[in-house]
Amino acid sequence: MEIKSVKIGKVKTKNNLFLAPLAGYSDAALRIICRDYGAGLAFTEMVSCKGLKYGNEKTSDILFTYPEEDIKAVQIFGNDPLIMGEIASSSYLEKFDIIDINMGCPVPKIYNNGEGSALLNDLSLASKIISEVKKSGKAVSVKFRIGLTEGNFVTKEFAKMCEDSGADMITIHGRVKTAIYSGPCNYDEIRKAKESVKIPVIGNGGIFSLKDADEMVANTGVDGVMIARGAMNNPMIFAEILKTPNAIPIKEEMLKHLKLLEDRYGEERTAIIFRKQMAFYLKGYKDSKKLKEKVFSAKRSSEIKEVILSL
Repeated sequence: MEIKSVKIGKVKTKNNLFLAPLAGYSDAALRIICRDYGAGLAFTEMVSCKGLKYGNEKTSDILFTYPEEDIKAVQIFGNDPLIMGEIASSSYLEKFDIIDINMGCPVPKIYNNGEGSALLNDLSLASKIISEVKKSGKAVSVKFRIGLTEGNFVTKEFAKMCEDSGADMITIHGRVKTAIYSGPCNYDEIRKAKESVKIPVIGNGGIFSLKDADEMVANTGVDGVMIARGAMNNPMIFAEILKTPNAIPIKEEMLKHLKLLEDRYGEERTAIIFRKQMAFYLKGYKDSKKLKEKVFSAKRSSEIKEVILSL
């Protein structure tokens, strides 16, 4: 794939390799690690606008960023246009350059609440949400899926609606809601959307290697790719796609990731937070099962550090 910048409203990224919003994973620490490896943009975990409006402390914690994040991008979700517009213009999101609206989450509790991928059912409501968020004056993007079920695709019309409602960029996950994260991506649907709009289109889904990224771009014509589980498994994927010489050793980045969390949360809480990410880091290592057992039994982050140093 061609590496190039992407213009999102008035914001210009350094390249077209993005880290996806990952619930429970794309916290500030992982975003820094992925940017170390060259990611051109990294989004926060999705944040509930209602949670922010009603003062949920856990929700506001997701908004933590580091100064090194030169372009700050947040993903929000909800189904009330006025609340979402209010939060977009509030002090909560003041520091963010880009606001992404989640219209693709397949998780039942989100869908059943009329949020995430449920908005694929209601283009009028989705349009109102985008229009209200756009009043914030910030760059606005929308992430959505190609439809709810196989054969019932809304990709092209939804993409056009996003553009007409003021979105500056769209990201399309090439699977339907019922597929969750399994099965191949539908390149044809992504391509149809790309051909129907003038704003940048980013392809998402099933990207775990340079080959996958090349295939996504070649088959759809998208302006860039957004990497999700591929980055959880291997944050170095950005450097691999960029063909970056002398990329930072993954072991060094693991230690940095751990230290970033320690500085914020202390040793005991960091041990709990880091376990799930460390499980991804350990994939492919010899005796990974035993190493994971040590990590998940760790009471302090210093114990996890010992595991990393032993690799």
